[in-house]
Amino acid sequence: MNLRGRNRINAEFNMSSMTDIVFLLLIFFMIAVTTMTTTNALDLVLPNSDGKADEVETVAVSVDEKLNYYIDKQQYPEEELENALKTLLADQKEPNVVLNVAKGVPIENAVKVMDIAYRNKFKIVLAVAPK
Repeated sequence: MNLRGRNRINAEFNMSSMTDIVFLLLIFFMIAVTTMTTTNALDLVLPNSDGKADEVETVAVSVDEKLNYYIDKQQYPEEELENALKTLLADQKEPNVVLNVAKGVPIENAVKVMDIAYRNKFKIVLAVAPK
């Protein structure tokens, strides 16, 4: 007499479904991490165009390839740049600075001017050439 049944329970575990789940979780977290990271960008006030011509007085600060600093086509040493900007923009209610940096100039030189504008609460716009 055969008391054991024909159906034996197999105690093995199939890993293919587990690897699928782990792979999907890996893809999910890779996408989530790349979309949630913050960039270390500068907070700049960019110009916008709404069709009106606003009468806003601006001062242009330029840095050329030889690392010379200019305020409205007049050259200033780097040490006197902050004081010159303060005196030029002292009478304006909302002082605005347009920063023109030549191509190939190290970013540190542009950041120096941006730092001066930040310390003195000047609005600054980085000018770029259109594509």
